Amino acid sequence: MTTTKTKWTKKDLLGLKDLSREEILLILDTAKGFCEISKRPIKKVPALRGRTVVNLFLEPSTRTRVSFELAEKRLSADNLTFSGTSSSSLAKGETLKDMARNIEAMNVDLIVMRHTSSGAPHRLARYLRPGIVNAGDGINEHPTQALLDMFTIREKKKKIEGLKVSFIGDILHSRVARSNIWGLTKLGAEVTVCGPKTLLPVDIESLGVRVTYDVDRAIEGADAITLLRIQLERQKESFFPSLREYMQTFGITRERLERAKRDVIIMHPGPINRGVELADDVADGEYSVILDQVTNGVAVRMAVLYLLSGARS
Repeated sequence: MTTTKTKWTKKDLLGLKDLSREEILLILDTAKGFCEISKRPIKKVPALRGRTVVNLFLEPSTRTRVSFELAEKRLSADNLTFSGTSSSSLAKGETLKDMARNIEAMNVDLIVMRHTSSGAPHRLARYLRPGIVNAGDGINEHPTQALLDMFTIREKKKKIEGLKVSFIGDILHSRVARSNIWGLTKLGAEVTVCGPKTLLPVDIESLGVRVTYDVDRAIEGADAITLLRIQLERQKESFFPSLREYMQTFGITRERLERAKRDVIIMHPGPINRGVELADDVADGEYSVILDQVTNGVAVRMAVLYLLSGARS
């Protein structure tokens, strides 16, 4: 199913910072093999039959949660999802560690975890037997989102090395941007980040990216542009005057896209704030591959679960 010679050996997928170029390519190549399963009349293979996956989503999610659930079902795994803290024992004062150890005691094989605290999946991975998949931790990383983004770019552009990829928006609070930067730079892309100065980490250049505060410069010559949502829920202070002014300064319109390459692709991890990050006719236009990202997310997450399950055999 894969074209790379690398063998997956890790128990967990916690972030792209710790993956090699070869390991990232192994996931992307494996996902390619899973793509056609979702197009079959019967969308199922027995790859994870007899395995149990628990989805521990302690932060709101739609796309990622549903994507993982579909991936698990299409691999024939038994799965169970916990959503939010109010319906779990955490509401009664139990610690995350104790709750996770109780889940482990039920002999589950994998835990897919989303948490508001950066580093939470890493802490659990140190003492739990089941493999841990990071489905987003605070503002740290979101590895499977970055993997599906890279998969989409490679499907549309047939390569990643040498491409110019720009990220525009709330870089400071974006775990998606961090994971993409780690992954894309390892695969040889030229990454540019752009946004209000208040929404760019002060040391972002150390990750090997180009920084600009001029959205037109970020767009010019870009092969792929990812718009990032303004994460108001993570902001305890105002980082710019108003959403209207943000759209005027950093929002993507068809007029602005004239500076990009003629075959540019527009991406967004969702949810989209229409009229803030991008105009409707861009989100729904011919350059947009946003729904392709969603489709590809299932195949990428199937690949991740499949590889981690094999590493635990």
